[in-house]
Amino acid sequence: MSQTNTPLLDEVVQWSQETCRQELKAVLPKLTSLHDKSESWDDHIRILKIITEMFLPHIGLSELEDECLSKILPKVVTMFDSMVKEILDQVGGLSSQNTELCSLLRNILQAMMQIIDALSTCVRHVGTFEEVPDLVTIRSLPACILKILRETFQHCKDSEVVYCGRLSLVADLLQGLFKEAYTLQKGLLELLDRISLDSSASDEEVSDIVTVIHSLLDICSIISNLDIALHANTWKFLIKQSLKYQSLVEEHLHHSDICNSMCDNLLASFHNCVELSEQIKHGGLQEATQSTEYKLFQKSAKMCRFFANTLVHYIKEFKFFLAKYCRCFHQLYLKIISKFSPSLCAPTLPSALSEELNAAALVPMEALLLQLLPFRPFADVVLQPDLRLSPEHELPQCLLLVNALGQLSSQTEEVLQLWYSGSQFSEETPRLPLYQALFTSFRRCSTERQVPVLLPGLMMKGQAQIKVTLHRHICVQLCASVAALPPVYFPVLERCLADAVLQADTQTALLATDMWCFTARYGTAELCLHHVCLIAQLVKACTTECYQSFHLGLLLRRMVFLMTPNHQMELVARFPPSEVENLPVWRHVLLRALSQDARYRVETDIIGLTQKALTDWQNGGCKLGQVHKVNAVLLALLAAVRGQSSPEEQCVLSAMRIITQLWSRMSPDQVQTHPVLCSTLQLLLSISAVLVKNLEHQLILQALLCVEAVVSQGCAEPQLLLAALEFLSSLGKIFVPPDSQNQILPRLSSLFGVLLSDRSWLLHQHALEAFSHFAEITNHEEVISQSLCDEGTKTKVVNYLSKTMNAQGDVESRLNRLKLESAVIEQHNEKLENDKENVSNKQAADTVVDSEPCPKRARQETSAEEEYSRYIQTAESALKALQALSAPPPQWLGSRLKELQSIITNISTTRHTT
Repeated sequence: MSQTNTPLLDEVVQWSQETCRQELKAVLPKLTSLHDKSESWDDHIRILKIITEMFLPHIGLSELEDECLSKILPKVVTMFDSMVKEILDQVGGLSSQNTELCSLLRNILQAMMQIIDALSTCVRHVGTFEEVPDLVTIRSLPACILKILRETFQHCKDSEVVYCGRLSLVADLLQGLFKEAYTLQKGLLELLDRISLDSSASDEEVSDIVTVIHSLLDICSIISNLDIALHANTWKFLIKQSLKYQSLVEEHLHHSDICNSMCDNLLASFHNCVELSEQIKHGGLQEATQSTEYKLFQKSAKMCRFFANTLVHYIKEFKFFLAKYCRCFHQLYLKIISKFSPSLCAPTLPSALSEELNAAALVPMEALLLQLLPFRPFADVVLQPDLRLSPEHELPQCLLLVNALGQLSSQTEEVLQLWYSGSQFSEETPRLPLYQALFTSFRRCSTERQVPVLLPGLMMKGQAQIKVTLHRHICVQLCASVAALPPVYFPVLERCLADAVLQADTQTALLATDMWCFTARYGTAELCLHHVCLIAQLVKACTTECYQSFHLGLLLRRMVFLMTPNHQMELVARFPPSEVENLPVWRHVLLRALSQDARYRVETDIIGLTQKALTDWQNGGCKLGQVHKVNAVLLALLAAVRGQSSPEEQCVLSAMRIITQLWSRMSPDQVQTHPVLCSTLQLLLSISAVLVKNLEHQLILQALLCVEAVVSQGCAEPQLLLAALEFLSSLGKIFVPPDSQNQILPRLSSLFGVLLSDRSWLLHQHALEAFSHFAEITNHEEVISQSLCDEGTKTKVVNYLSKTMNAQGDVESRLNRLKLESAVIEQHNEKLENDKENVSNKQAADTVVDSEPCPKRARQETSAEEEYSRYIQTAESALKALQALSAPPPQWLGSRLKELQSIITNISTTRHTT
């Protein structure tokens, strides 16, 4: 860097301050011209220092820009850039042995510091004026300084990469360079803070202040990891300037860059807090409070709180310019909430750290939501129908909706309309009603429901909060919202409840059922009657055994409890139990929910209808095609006897008469051959379980023989086996007389033994429950020991009774398993819902001529020999069961046996001849 000596420079450096003031007008233009034409860095810096130190103090504010700053500062920026470029070009050869290059680079860094010092002199000089400067009088100064600051901070940030292992050779100068830049920025920001623009500001002034804001934003992205205080102060000034000149700059600011940068910085500091808190937890909190990690945690938490609060304030002021960025705010909320309990991916932290993190991030998120709640674009994002989130964000989305629901009570009518009603017109962005979105979100949290995750409950009667399930937490919030819901939104609520009950996920339907029942209790009795009649009509419309029928039936069962006695009688009048088409309604109603008059009417009608259907079937020759009618009335009869704690004597007598007739018609071979009879046997077993104390022992034996024959075939439906377990469990209530024990007890033990060893987890679990219940109440303890001949079965039963848990895997493995299960269940539910249209199209085909039996399930083709073998085994089983009966035979038995003998002779003769 050669230095050009000129007589003028040599002379000027000898002048006093008074001489400089007197010669200012004559010499300053020459100095600025020399500065612009000089080619060496040394000349540049020498002239720059002469101008700033000797002549700048004598330049008035009004002349500063035109006479000095605008002439020298562009060249200063060019000179500084060339210095940085020279370092990057030469640094590759830097080493401790290459002293010449090391000296060169150190000289360049010192020259850069001199330039920054000269600029600081300019800033200090402007600050000495008593009058507040206008931006136009110094407009070159901020632009120049901000460019040089950016280059300086970027060079310091990249220093480890740039100097690549040789940083120690220049580290002292880099540290000094950073400190000089830090001081320069502080001075510039203080100067700019004094300046004010009013509404009459020129376009140039507005453009200048916008440039300052954007330049500071660019610097913020560089210094985020260099110095926390500098980073925070720069952001504070940036936001302060944006708000100070809001009306002038709001249409010109890069809101996207500002918001994205704030969100990124917030997430970065938040994640840093989480990582540090986990490190502190592993090291022990008491020992770590004075550690470096804890101090860094506190600083990061402070930055996190700063960015969160700043973002909330920025959104409040510039909301109408941020419509495009609501998706970013939504994602920010979900990412923050996902790291707090009860999210499955949230870390477990000591309470002290958790509280600090809550204050830093969680509390501001509530304020963020409150700011965004009235904003239509945000509602469009949150309530979009096809929202697809990552699994870890499903629960945060659900909690976001719950929090929004809780805040709506204090909002305006316009905001309520936005969230409660959903999109109203085709030209609007599709938007779900809040209730529907909440039910949809709850459905997607299947893993969290299975774990289950727990949330703080409400304070009740001065008692401390308890942890409650997600279901209960949401249910309480939903019911509270219904209590404050304006009547105009009740139609929307009813539609959302109906949709939720009719979808496939049972727990979501249960949540909707809970809310619907609260709505009925909170509303008028007439509203309850209206809803019950609507639900009953929907139950009648479910012509197949589908999940909708199950969900609606559960809702109907609970709603009837809430009706007045007069309205219950009205329900009976609208849906008379004496009509077969109304039986699907009454099979879901518990009779103990009804008033005495209504219960007597329903009970009488069902018994009468059942007896009539049975008589018609018997008089018609007991055709299989009419069994489905018998099954329909048996379902209602089961509801009648099961629906009250102690059935009336007349009801018991009538029911006993009916099932006795049916048991006499039931044979295992027919059950195996005709699937429709499986349903009959299942219903008979369930009814018999309720009325077990009234059963004759011969009838119990007949039922056991039938179950034994069906179980021995190994192909019984799970529903039938579950009903069989219900019946076996109920036998613990009775005492078998000695003359029947040899026939009943061994079969009971045998059946328990077979079902307890079933490999299906569902049947095995129900078998354990049934056997446990039987063992608790039976007088026949020998059945217990005889049922547990197998050691493996015995061990499982003992473990169950002693509540010994099986060895469980680690938490992570269990969560992975639950996630896989949830995915499978959701696929199954979606398949059920996709099949709804197919079911509707087949309903006409299902309603065939009454004389025709329901079509059998398709089965694999079998050989003639296999068919002969199967039917012969069925006949043998039936005859052996008949032979085992010890009661006196009825009079008609002889004639029926002769008929069977004639059939056997005919089959033998015909098949042999063929």
